[in-house]
Amino acid sequence: MKRRFIALGLALSLAIPMAAFGASVKIGVINSITGPEAPIGENLSNGIKMAQEDLKKKGINVDLVWEDDTGKPQIAMSAMEKLATRDNVAGVVGPYTSACANAVAKLAEKYKVPIIVPAAAKEEITRQGYKWVNRMNAPADVYASVLIDAALTVGKPKTIAFIYENTDFGTSTTKSAKEYVAKKGITVLAKESYSKGSPDYRSTLTKIKAKNPDLVFMVSYVADAILLMRQAREIGLKPQAFLGGGAGFTTMQFAKEKEISNYVLSCTQWTEDVNWPGARDFGKRYKAKFGKEPTYHAACAYESMIIMAETAAKNAGDREKIRTALKAGKWNGIMGEVKFADYAGFTNQNNHQMLVQQLMGGNYETVYPKQFATKKMVYPFPGWK
Repeated sequence: MKRRFIALGLALSLAIPMAAFGASVKIGVINSITGPEAPIGENLSNGIKMAQEDLKKKGINVDLVWEDDTGKPQIAMSAMEKLATRDNVAGVVGPYTSACANAVAKLAEKYKVPIIVPAAAKEEITRQGYKWVNRMNAPADVYASVLIDAALTVGKPKTIAFIYENTDFGTSTTKSAKEYVAKKGITVLAKESYSKGSPDYRSTLTKIKAKNPDLVFMVSYVADAILLMRQAREIGLKPQAFLGGGAGFTTMQFAKEKEISNYVLSCTQWTEDVNWPGARDFGKRYKAKFGKEPTYHAACAYESMIIMAETAAKNAGDREKIRTALKAGKWNGIMGEVKFADYAGFTNQNNHQMLVQQLMGGNYETVYPKQFATKKMVYPFPGWK
């Protein structure tokens, strides 16, 4: 009888998931905690902290090793080397910016550390055949196509002007957008780059106004996005639509500037009202915890950490097994269906459905695609008040 109880106990222990015994994993985080991109970096940090709490409820104790890259690639690379060698993490989530993520990707491959990039858009990050680099968010080519497609469903724009920061994110997104509008028969009237943090964009915006484009496509982080729209209002620039390529145009800082942000269309990886499992609950809990609306950056970082930590726990922190499991796995959570697939020249890229939202009275409303829309798009831009 005693032997039968022992055998039964052994069988039950084998049937219980490892997480039930309090699995512990060490995961590195590289993020822009300070520096010019810190306002967006804070959203990623918050999403990761929520993931850590939810994972603990599942019995997975995540030891997070935080590294601040300040938005600089060299610092991000030093952080990656430290995490890979001295800290011996099972995997890494981050960095945020395209420049930092692209630099770190090479080291992830060198040190054989699985990494999930949560929100960096530069296409090349997952177009270099790396086996250890995975990306959660849709890349730059989708930022462009989903916004242009949204405009074409409600209007007939024939011309476009671009204004973008001359960083990896800005140049990559604009390059993809330019290629896409050519396929759609839209003529590019202007393509103006700038150094981020510039104090004045009036001369550039005035040149664009003189060409009278139907669409103005902008790629900027928070401070520049706000200043661009303020000065667009000052000079009376009035296209059929202002299109914001994610990033700074999807933050609460930008939304609060109601006099300049109203009716701007922006692409996003996630909204609270999308019907992906747990999305609405995540949004409610985020607001209760942090006192503000979550951006897509928070959702991307949350899901990236959930997937990385669960995979690491199931594979006892073995990097090679984690890499293999990330490649083979499929998940369905607040970011919808996630699969790190190979397609169209990408490797380990989640083929994610992007959304288009429009600011209406300080609130982001999902307006495209139709199956996810909660409000009707306001088009054309009605003008300044």
